[in-house]
Formats: sequence, C-alpha cells, structure tokens
Amino acid sequence: MTSRFFYTVSATDGRARTGAITTPRGVIRTPAFMPVGTAATVKAMLPESVRATGADILLGNTYHLMLRPTAERIAHLGGLHRFMNWDRPILTDSGGFQVMSLAALRKLTEEGVRFSSHIDGSKHLLTPERSMEIQRLLGSDIVMCFDECPALPATEAEVAKSMALSMRWAQRSRDAFGDRPGHALFGIMQGGVTRDLRAESAAALTAIGFDGYAVGGLAVGEGQEAMFGVLDYAPGMLPADKPRYLMGVGKPDDIVGAVQRGIDMMDCVLPSRSGRTGQAWTRRGQVNIKNARHQDDPRPLDEACTCPACRSYSRAYLHHAFRSGEIIASMLLTWHNLHYYQELMQGLRAAIAAQRLTGFVAEFHAVRAEGDVERV
Repeated sequence: MTSRFFYTVSATDGRARTGAITTPRGVIRTPAFMPVGTAATVKAMLPESVRATGADILLGNTYHLMLRPTAERIAHLGGLHRFMNWDRPILTDSGGFQVMSLAALRKLTEEGVRFSSHIDGSKHLLTPERSMEIQRLLGSDIVMCFDECPALPATEAEVAKSMALSMRWAQRSRDAFGDRPGHALFGIMQGGVTRDLRAESAAALTAIGFDGYAVGGLAVGEGQEAMFGVLDYAPGMLPADKPRYLMGVGKPDDIVGAVQRGIDMMDCVLPSRSGRTGQAWTRRGQVNIKNARHQDDPRPLDEACTCPACRSYSRAYLHHAFRSGEIIASMLLTWHNLHYYQELMQGLRAAIAAQRLTGFVAEFHAVRAEGDVERV
C-alpha cells in the first residue's frame, strides 16, 4: 500500500478522462461519485452496503461533525474512519457551504465566520485554521480548503469580493494544513458565472499549489445551462495533472454533462435523500414509488438493475412499504439509487477508456427519453 497521494489519467475521450486517485487507504476510480455521509453515516445504509454499490470514497461534513459529536470526540475515539466503520478514503468539506446557508445566524469577517449552531444556538467561530484543525482531527484523506460560497442572487461585484476573500482563505488553509504525507488538500475555485473571475481564481489557486482543485459556487440555483456554460471552460483553467472536483452535483444528466467537460469527482445528497422521499433513479428516469399506479405492479424498479431492491422486490411491495412508513422502503430505495449512480460512473469510465463516450451519452439520453414505459 502506498504512503502517497497521487493522480493518474489512463485515458481521455474529448475533454473527459478516466484514471485513478491513489491514497494510502485505497484507490479512487475516476470519474467518481461520492455518496454523502453528512453526520458520519450515509442515511439508511450500512457502510458495507455502500461499498457494495461500488463506492470508493465517502464525503463527511465538517460543519455537522464539529457540532455533534465534535471533532475532538471523534479523534479521541480513533478518527472518523474507525468511528463510522469505513476503512476507505473520506473527503470532508470545509463547512463553508453550510455556514453560508445559515444566513441570519452568521457574521462574516476577514477572520472567518461567527455563527450560532442550528442545533442548540451555541456560538462558534470557523476560520481557515480551525477548519484545517477539525479535518485533521477527523483524519480526512482529502481536506477541502475553507471558502465562502456567496448565496444567489448576487451581483458580479459581490461575487468578486467573495472570490477574493476565498483566495486569501485558501492561502491560510494551505499554511495551516502544512505537510501531511498521504493526505491531500484541495483548493476551491470560485467566481460565479463570470469567466474572468473564474480565471483569476484559478490562477490564484494554482500559484498557491494544491493536491486537487474543486469547482465551487455551482449547483446553487443557477440552472443546468449556466452551470454547463461555466464547465465549458473552468476545468481547463485548472492543472491537468490534478483531480477536478465539482461540488454538490447532482442529477444523473448533470453528472454525465460534467464528466464530458472534464470533471473527475462529484458528490450529492440526491440519491440518498430521494430514497427517503420515495424517489428512485433509473435508466429511464425517475420513478415516484408513492404513485398509486405502482400498487399492483409486479415489476422491479428497473429490470436491468442487479441491486437488492430490483433483484428481490416488486414495485408493488416498495409502494406498500413506503406508504406504510416502513424503514425498509428507505433502505431499499437508497440502495437502489446509490447502485444506479455507481453503475453510471462505471459505464462512463468504461466508455472513456474505449473511446466511445459520444455513443454512451447518446444512448443514455435516448433511454431516458423513452421514459418509464409499461410492460408490453
């Protein structure tokens, strides 16, 4: 097992690429989708079940873990990997996005962000230095620098000011992170939907030097067209020999479009959150298992899927379990969704390696356009 963190590209197809991020805790196949384990758990899933879907890495949340059970307690208990029984790589976000969402409960200064806990109202100060300390205590394999993600709508001047602050915080994050062999620190590009601001941010981050780079400030309400517009140029502004991570994305068609544009890593709560609300993602699009039309349907969610929900249970059963408030409904739908997402990533990796991404994407959209058709 290596003691280093490094990234290799094994094949490209257009701007898309496939390869591997090698870490002391295992290899992350790229492009990669990271299930979100906000509070040290992927909701409704056992860690071994998440791994069985094909996930190589999970995401944990600095903001939530610092409040409960606290990073210090997790460190005392052996670190986040042992605490949540996941022995493969973990990426932790910096807490910046969650703090942004607090709005009236926060005060932003050059030093950092003072905020009140949404749990008990306790007062906290989160700075680049404190974010690095928390992520070190957690034992994160990939650490995200502390940034400020402006809420939309925002003027270009507001986005420019926020981006400049994030770049100063990126330098402080780099200084506080120090030299930690086997662990990686990623910088986060900001700049909204303005190309010049994105270029300025990319140049600042590259000058500082990071182990990987994220495209932040997207998937915050700007819409897919605007997001893809930024992704048409933003990944190319970042170093080609480092992984590129699109934060908080997304729906399957968002993922496919992002991979086409050169993104290597993504995360989103959508597959697990959808599972808990009766939504299943399939090759043909979304299935709302709450709908009455499923109550007598003996078919699986997706006849081509090999997940436990599709192998052993009918739509009728899943409809019944969800309508009855049974926990197994959330478990099975979440397992299916995560399986589908990982199957999509495997398909993308194989298509890039075989130089047939264009055909794969065309088929992806054609099957979805057919919709959730009934058995003939």
